[in-house]
Amino acid sequence: MPPTAHGLPFVEELLDRHPDQTPYLVADHTVTHGQLREAVAQEAALFASSGVGPGSTVALQVPPSFTQVEVLLALWRLGAQVMLIDHRLKPPEVEALRALCRPQHVVRVGAGRWSLVNFRARYELVTERRAGGRPAGSDHRLVQFSSGSTGLPKVVGRTAAALAAEVERFSLIPGMPGQGERVLLLSSTAHSFGLIAGLLHSLFAGAAVVFPARVSADAILAAAADHAVQVIFGVPFHYELLASAPHPPRLPGLRAAVSGGELMAPEVAAAFADRFGVGVGESYGTTETGVIAMDVRPTTRPSVGPPAPGVDLRVRGGELEVRLDRTPYLTADGQDRYVDGWLRTRDRAEIGPDGTVRLLGRGDSLVVVGGLKVDLTEVEAVLGRHPAVNEVVVAHGEAIEAYVSTSDSSLTAAALVGWCRGQLADHKLPKVVRLLPALPRTSNGKLVRGQAALKEAAQQEAAQQEAAQQETTQGTVALAGAGPGQPDQV
Repeated sequence: MPPTAHGLPFVEELLDRHPDQTPYLVADHTVTHGQLREAVAQEAALFASSGVGPGSTVALQVPPSFTQVEVLLALWRLGAQVMLIDHRLKPPEVEALRALCRPQHVVRVGAGRWSLVNFRARYELVTERRAGGRPAGSDHRLVQFSSGSTGLPKVVGRTAAALAAEVERFSLIPGMPGQGERVLLLSSTAHSFGLIAGLLHSLFAGAAVVFPARVSADAILAAAADHAVQVIFGVPFHYELLASAPHPPRLPGLRAAVSGGELMAPEVAAAFADRFGVGVGESYGTTETGVIAMDVRPTTRPSVGPPAPGVDLRVRGGELEVRLDRTPYLTADGQDRYVDGWLRTRDRAEIGPDGTVRLLGRGDSLVVVGGLKVDLTEVEAVLGRHPAVNEVVVAHGEAIEAYVSTSDSSLTAAALVGWCRGQLADHKLPKVVRLLPALPRTSNGKLVRGQAALKEAAQQEAAQQEAAQQETTQGTVALAGAGPGQPDQV
């Protein structure tokens, strides 16, 4: 599926593949392929009248919605380079990205507010022309962001050809949604898996994309049942949420569920499979490469799965590398990861005799303590087995630090260290344990692993707890132990 002759990212072919009446976007109403074509043409005409054309740079920050899809396709039809910004980012974060990339135009939500939990199909938009904006300096048509080492995200570009190749790659993976099927899309459409596997592949395949009314177990399951979905795409959080629903409806048509974004805990996958009778497959990829490996319908616990068709992989020094024909980075940050045509993923992995990719953890999860190597993922696994622990992230700076979420107010840091002492060598024990009611997550649902951000979250929670306690006791502070949200150092 090549890009068009004008270098556009295959928009015309995507829009013209299926009959007018074929449903595509489904929520409180349905948008068909014919209606999508009309909406994209209208949006493209409006943007063209605002000066958007081939090589224009546009920052797009719109919540997941029918509007987001139509506007993105319209901008691509015009040949614009689209900088896709997650709608949940705060104004200072957005301004930092704009200063880094200097788009000529900004498209954002106008009147009315958006919600983190409620889905809206339509938004009123505002288009601004930015003074000092620069036209595209390359043929990249999608710009996304990945965690960076300089305090700002790395800027990642995808060309029309790369996007077309990834849609084609998804179409060759067994079990992906096909024509006439319905996929319940829970993954963020501002990030690669939700955007490409969810929206673009479904448009290519003739599958319908269903959005739940709210991010809640009841609303998600109601959408799955009402629209008789065959496939669910989400992140581990969604499957944990669904597996905990007390009275789920029957989903006789559900044949596949795939988790992307981060590795899923085996107990979450098992709980979902027990409840709904469908094993959870996994999709592994990066912003820079797109999908790397995927198993849609695992017969056993995926680990993660076979390489996606056409992806060239190797493991060097225990780290997974992916062959790319050019660097994906548009700024200096990250260039050291692309060497001689290979991108270092920073993920430790092994490739089995059958080609299956098995992830072993982040490459930076190996640290040295007292001259001895410690795998932080091993410490996380031990802490995660404690019955009162919901989630855990282990980081390393001057010492090993564990950030633990729990709903058990009686749990203490000392108790968790004691739990670890019976299962880990002394040099692997966390020196600092901080307890919170919930761990911070990134905009696409991944657990935050940056030590500074984790410390800030713990400090904010501790301050809130202290303020609440002072108010209750009228200034008499009586702290006893380390309850949830109260940092404790041991």
